[in-house]
Amino acid sequence: MKNNSTNFISLFLSTSTLVCCAMPALFVALGAGASFASLMSFLPFLAILSQYKIAITCFAAVMLIIAGFANYKSQYAPCPAEPELAKLCMQTRARSKFIFTLSLAVFTFSTIFTYIVPRII
Repeated sequence: MKNNSTNFISLFLSTSTLVCCAMPALFVALGAGASFASLMSFLPFLAILSQYKIAITCFAAVMLIIAGFANYKSQYAPCPAEPELAKLCMQTRARSKFIFTLSLAVFTFSTIFTYIVPRII
């Protein structure tokens, strides 16, 4: 699997973790339960996703680990000698690192709001 593929899959899974699990907790914590209820009537699949929140979180964590390993490994791989291809290689590495960092931030935020904040409040 290519490095970009794992980054985009991890971003998708991190975002789905945010949508299924963290967003409901955030709405309730902010006292916007009625807004969340209307959102649930508009997007009923959120209830189905929230039933599988542990599996989604675990799978997202596994994909983040794979994407992190792929980013680490590709960081030290040589780029082509041609200047245009070398520039493209460096841009792709920077983009991959950004997507991975964004995925990790979304996953961390959603995991905190899903599992830690409800126990505190």
